[in-house]
Amino acid sequence: MKISFLKKIETPLAWAQLSHQKVRLAVATTGVCFANILMFTQIGLLSMLTDGTTKLHKSLTGDLFLVSSFSPTLRWRINFSRAFIYQAASVDGVASTNPIYINKVNWVNPQELSKPDKSKPKGRAIFGNRIRIIAVNTAQPSVFNLPGVNQQMTNLNAPNSVLFDRLSQDSFGNISELISQRREITTLMGNHRTHIVGLFDMGSSLFDNGNVIMSDWNYAQRNGEESLDKVTIGVVRLEKGANLKSVQATLRSRFSEHLGVYTRQELIEKEQKFEMSEPNGIVLKFGTIVGFVVGVIIVYQVLYADINDHLSEYATLKAMGYSDISLLNVIITEAIILGLMGFIPGFIISSGLYQLLAHLTKIPLIMKLSVIIQVFILTQIMCILSGTITTNKLRSADPADVF
Repeated sequence: MKISFLKKIETPLAWAQLSHQKVRLAVATTGVCFANILMFTQIGLLSMLTDGTTKLHKSLTGDLFLVSSFSPTLRWRINFSRAFIYQAASVDGVASTNPIYINKVNWVNPQELSKPDKSKPKGRAIFGNRIRIIAVNTAQPSVFNLPGVNQQMTNLNAPNSVLFDRLSQDSFGNISELISQRREITTLMGNHRTHIVGLFDMGSSLFDNGNVIMSDWNYAQRNGEESLDKVTIGVVRLEKGANLKSVQATLRSRFSEHLGVYTRQELIEKEQKFEMSEPNGIVLKFGTIVGFVVGVIIVYQVLYADINDHLSEYATLKAMGYSDISLLNVIITEAIILGLMGFIPGFIISSGLYQLLAHLTKIPLIMKLSVIIQVFILTQIMCILSGTITTNKLRSADPADVF
């Protein structure tokens, strides 16, 4: 009966202790909220970093993907010989192979070209933007799972034509508005006159601020026929009924010295692992740890002050026969309540910050359920850890010493 009674008083007593001093409770809630915002922001930026760099990966269709074995990340654009594409096509179980060419060139905002000469920016101000080119063979089945691209693929057969990613940074120009006013926009890309004949949605990243898709024929016209011998990604489609693992093992054994052979998920995980091991990823993970530590310190200070102020009351309960475990549960319950009270406003504010950052950067930043769960668990661990440390003060409280 005593244990049951103790369980009933723990939560009301914990709340009574916390709410007794409203100002202290507000300060504690604000502190936990701040720690939550810091963790949400750091984890969100890390998600922005990894998700942004894998937008292209997720936009491709195919069963297996070939990349240079010397390439830890696609943004380094390390190429391999097109001869391997032909060799891969001869492997049993492979239905087709498609090369993808990736490059970066200067881009001129078409709105700058229409300005009078005197008002045009000079030098690097007009040629400072670099956009990512993704070139494909339009005569083969599309390598994209983007309906906006596949429906306009024939438009890329026109000379010097490209599709523009409407989610590119604003510095490339308000192409969506311009193209709604007229069917075709002309600009300079890589010092060549270029016609924007359509739009698609992929998304920019911290390293690639904009994207265009063009045909490999137009790509070769700009860079020379030999440029088609330097492939960045090889997309492999398997025959119906072919065993993916078996074909992957065959390709790996045949090209192990030159090519990496990955499924889409493996390629995405490879990219994300690389980004998280880079300085940007390490800094963001460290920021999450800092937010966690800040929260531990804040909650510890609040609970320590609470125990110190009510030490005589705790000693009285001890003298009445309440065990240390029961009183420790009260402190842990206080910590959990603080975590919940700080998490809710922290989540709401962080959601707003996510939307603001996504609007300002045009880089996808979505409040994922996995991020919410991760931060919630970290918050509860943070608060419980603080409560556990604080209870050392309560264990040392002796009724005889207090009275």
